Amino acid sequence: MLCYLAVNAYFGEPILRSSLTLCLLVFALTFPGRNRFSDNLVSAIIDVLGAWLALLVILALCGYATNSMGYFEDHVLMWWAGITPVLQIAAIVLGKQIQHRISSTTRRGAVIVGGGPLGIKVARALREGPDKGIEFLGYFDDRQDDRLHADASPMLLGMLSELSDYVRLHNVREVYITLPLGSQPRIVQLLEQIQGTTASLFFVPDVFGISIIQGRLQDMNGVPVVGICETPFTGTNELIKRISDIVLASLILVLISPILLAVAIGVKLSSPGPIIFKQRRNGLDGEEILVYKFRSMRTQDNGTVVKQATKGDPRITPFGAFIRRTSLDELPQFINVLQGRMSIVGPRPHAVAHNEEYRKLIKAYMVRHKVKPGITGWAQVNGLRGETDTIDKMKARVEYDLEYLRNWSLALDLQIIVRTARLMLFDRNAY
Repeated sequence: MLCYLAVNAYFGEPILRSSLTLCLLVFALTFPGRNRFSDNLVSAIIDVLGAWLALLVILALCGYATNSMGYFEDHVLMWWAGITPVLQIAAIVLGKQIQHRISSTTRRGAVIVGGGPLGIKVARALREGPDKGIEFLGYFDDRQDDRLHADASPMLLGMLSELSDYVRLHNVREVYITLPLGSQPRIVQLLEQIQGTTASLFFVPDVFGISIIQGRLQDMNGVPVVGICETPFTGTNELIKRISDIVLASLILVLISPILLAVAIGVKLSSPGPIIFKQRRNGLDGEEILVYKFRSMRTQDNGTVVKQATKGDPRITPFGAFIRRTSLDELPQFINVLQGRMSIVGPRPHAVAHNEEYRKLIKAYMVRHKVKPGITGWAQVNGLRGETDTIDKMKARVEYDLEYLRNWSLALDLQIIVRTARLMLFDRNAY
């Protein structure tokens, strides 16, 4: 936003209402931004370029739809489009250098309370994390060596009663408490002792037994609440996701309209029955929706028991086998996207009958319904298309879906769309 105003001023162009509108739109689409200083530099550069390209596409489509491109000078827009990502990457490089210099000159001692498996995880995170200014000193625990984790015993500094004095004597800056919640009285007593020092205190809950989705600390009217499982599409992210879905789905439907017509004719001529197959599936928050597909089978299973398609399935017509292999049967789902039932990228929706089966067998299976189902997804571009004939395959698909929810970004969506287009042409594993 500031870069656009600077380029505008450099070329001596007046700041008109159209320019301010563009700045506000860019701010709305990019706020609050993302901290990339701790990311790998190559990943950060790819993320910046992907997100910037996606933003430019959305702005260009909005400008075309509203016939407002004439309000802006072409040379200003071109310079702004080229300079902004360069400045963003330069800021990331500079920020990483400043962080490294600060961390290399100021070392912060850290100790962990609790020598169990969770304490080991925290110690590993401290050593391998991007913040090189932390110096891990050791553990405090009341248990005997034979009850401690093998990696914690050599670095045991003392018992809990000795922690406060050690923190003061060695100027420890950070204390991480990894005791189980069952030790609440000891934790309260420990906090009372350490609060007499200047060390920063962190409580690490043992939540590794559950699937954490978008975990974050929130303030609920003055009450701190730890979010463990939450949709990534709230606030600005929800707006960005919906706008990108509408824009891309509309554009794609216009571009593929000849293909839709050709496939529809092929389905009609291949076997008797309707062109579009409407299947009951579970969508956002598990609500039942109707998903559109070009019919590829002679039967239309949509009841309480739905048999998955298998290789050489006699129910599949020859033309149906072709459109399934190339994913052309999924194209009508772009209409579902415009209806708001689906998203272009997200966990693939399963038949209602399959959901009822797998929700009882796979841990955190229904978490994938925290978002709208997608035409394509992270699991599909990682080799998990077609039949899931074993429980292990379905578990792997669900794990990829949860990974997508943990790491969502607009750049990741665009990456999945590009990889899906490549799979439609070259993948031969689906049927």
